[in-house]
Amino acid sequence: MTRWLAEYAWLPDHAEPTADVLIEAQDGRITDVTPLVGGGAPTAGVEVLRDAVRLPGLTLPGLANAHSHAFHRALRGRTHAGRGDFWTWRDRMYDVAARLDPDSYLALARATYAEMALAGITCVGEFHYLHHGPDGTPYADPNAMSAALVEAAAHAGIRLTLLDTCYLTATVDGAPLTGPQRRFGDGDALRWAERVTAFTPENGHARVGAAVHSVRAVPAEQLATVAGWADRRGAPLHVHLSEQPAENDACRAVHGCTPTRLLADHGVLGPATTAVHATHPTSADLALLGESRTGVCLCPTTERDLADGIGPVRRMAEAGSPLSLGSDSHAVVDLFEEARAVELDERLRTRRRGHFTAVELLTAATVAGHAALGWADAGRLAVGDRADLVTVRLDTARTAGVPPVGAFFAAAAADVSHVVVDGRVVVADGRHLTVDVPAELRTAIGEVTT
Repeated sequence: MTRWLAEYAWLPDHAEPTADVLIEAQDGRITDVTPLVGGGAPTAGVEVLRDAVRLPGLTLPGLANAHSHAFHRALRGRTHAGRGDFWTWRDRMYDVAARLDPDSYLALARATYAEMALAGITCVGEFHYLHHGPDGTPYADPNAMSAALVEAAAHAGIRLTLLDTCYLTATVDGAPLTGPQRRFGDGDALRWAERVTAFTPENGHARVGAAVHSVRAVPAEQLATVAGWADRRGAPLHVHLSEQPAENDACRAVHGCTPTRLLADHGVLGPATTAVHATHPTSADLALLGESRTGVCLCPTTERDLADGIGPVRRMAEAGSPLSLGSDSHAVVDLFEEARAVELDERLRTRRRGHFTAVELLTAATVAGHAALGWADAGRLAVGDRADLVTVRLDTARTAGVPPVGAFFAAAAADVSHVVVDGRVVVADGRHLTVDVPAELRTAIGEVTT
């Protein structure tokens, strides 16, 4: 039995944090949550409190990063000079993609996932399409790159949903993959399914889901194969959707409809599906997403970094789409910033304030993100859930004087002091216990950018 005494903890169905909460866990699960002020005392009395690890600050459930491309971390600070757009940025991204192999990807992903742990992220969804060698030839183990990511997450101490991504064509009209894209492809969706079916992570920290890269990358007649694979296994299914107006225009030109309509017509949408970005939907698209209970993963720091635009987020939520958050390109790894940006970008878009409460943003960063990744038993400080705890200091230059309820709007990843994943301490006093994160990032990035 492990016990923590949180100075403040944000409990389910509470509009603001609760003071002095004893959290107990065994075998990686929360067994008891006791508010000590007005909520009674633990049965074992003062000895229990003496035995508890004290967590000064605000303790939250573990944060879920629902959309990651680990190798994009190597681009941070290298793509900001001059003008350009998503498409010019993509060329730089392909340069890094061409350099990676299973060993270098393991090193880069390990350091990137450890950076996430430092930021309070206890689970990540890796949108993975770097499947084969640089010329498209499979490795001796066709899932060697997948195995590297699973191992990297284990080293970093966080859980992983490997969203194995089907990526078959370069354009909506079916142009073949060329150059660095060749390593993404399996030929067709059936061969994609054969490869991913053969990969079963042995460690309980990882599970496999599916992804359609986009309507550019999977022909319409093969979408149902990917969706069916996920449905038969009860696995999450993710898809890049309407990230760019050019994608919408190309889909209309080829198929006579929006990408959302195309996905709906081929059985891709639904409660187990998460649309990533959805920055440029029509009103009809919003209705399709909401009525099908398709989730939407927002990645505001990437969307603003790439000048993608600001989506109608409040309308998505009101239509019925659960919202989650992702760091995507890792221009920033900070889910507090991603959560704040959901509200602040909506203010910019509408020129009005007050669109999302702190609880709604916390939900997107925690329980909704975990659900989108297939971990329905995580994201709440509740009995029976996984013992994931993230403590944020309230005495830093950013948070000093801020009431606990306002910390979600004031704190940064650097304010995280303590992280527990499945009952195991991964970060203590702001330091990762097993990975020298700055040193490993510096080395891993240098190997694929110089």
